[in-house]
Amino acid sequence: MKVIVLGAGLVGAPMAFDLAQSGEFKVAIADKDLNSLKKFENYPEIQTIQADLSNPGKVKEVVSSFDFVLSAVPGFMGFQTLKAIIEAGKNVIDIAFFPENLFDLDQLAKDKGVTAISDIGVAPGMSNVLIGYIDHLLDRTDKAVTYVGGLPRIRQWPWEYKAVFSPIDVVEEYTRPARYIENGKMVTKPALSDPELLNFPNIGTLEAFNSDGLRSLADTINCPNMIEKTLRYQGHIEKIRVMRETGFFDTTPIEINGAKIRPIDFTTKLLFPKWKLQEGEEDLTVMQVIIEGEKSGKKLRYTYDLFDVYDPITKVHSMARTTGYTATMAIRMIAGGLYHRKGVSAPEFIGKQPECVKFLLKGLEERGIVYKESIEEI
Repeated sequence: MKVIVLGAGLVGAPMAFDLAQSGEFKVAIADKDLNSLKKFENYPEIQTIQADLSNPGKVKEVVSSFDFVLSAVPGFMGFQTLKAIIEAGKNVIDIAFFPENLFDLDQLAKDKGVTAISDIGVAPGMSNVLIGYIDHLLDRTDKAVTYVGGLPRIRQWPWEYKAVFSPIDVVEEYTRPARYIENGKMVTKPALSDPELLNFPNIGTLEAFNSDGLRSLADTINCPNMIEKTLRYQGHIEKIRVMRETGFFDTTPIEINGAKIRPIDFTTKLLFPKWKLQEGEEDLTVMQVIIEGEKSGKKLRYTYDLFDVYDPITKVHSMARTTGYTATMAIRMIAGGLYHRKGVSAPEFIGKQPECVKFLLKGLEERGIVYKESIEEI
């Protein structure tokens, strides 16, 4: 079977290596940037293709000879890329964090006989899978909370942050209004709102804030209280709020010395080099998913804890491991016939099939990514 990965960045490249090393697939990777493809020069088993993936027609051409596609393009390209892949009639795993509604492509995927799983990273991704799984086990689900963050292991002033995925998608987290479910109703607040301090083993105190990570869960899970919050080192929220409220992330051009410039373009030009996660620079991923509900008259709380760090042996960053390997295990899950629902699936759909959850968790554990489960009566 042949698999192509679209995007050779921080997450795309490790996914290609993971798929190739097992010998299960013939693997190719496509990217516009030749420098990104150079890292595969000493790996003849991985075919490299230079292509402008912002062109849907080119996407269809590139994927035409492959059995499976794994889309790891930036979020602003994600929806149109996924649409092109589905139009080409290819089964696809997608980790692009795009703002559009993934179910807008559901009927197209069904018409094409395609299995497409979107948002299947760490969060959204495994967080959704686990919530879907416990919701499937419980008679009633009352609450689902996710705290998640990718951080540099060493804190460096002024930002104490490095972008562990596409930096422009990080800015989107800070500007896109955050939606969550409270007492059965949808609530929308600005991103970065409702800060709280939480203590985590191995790290210490982190601050959490509202972000728009609930996504499909708001429509697919019958639960009156659901929210996702992003984690950062203390002090990060205030810095970003000052920038946002001052207008540094605005997209309307302003005039400076006779030239028109968008503030967001100026800001990202300065920020992104400082946020760049350098090769060999260690990062960590921390996530806690809490689901509460009732089973056979008992009120239960399920907690899943993840703490993962940069792998110095493979030199793969933690966010690439936790996001990318979830996606590569999902490819294996489809290829092995465990999951075959046609149309566009959100990750929580996988959670309704315990054998699929077991398959994903086992594959991740084999790669050193362990979700620790605890259950208590409340």
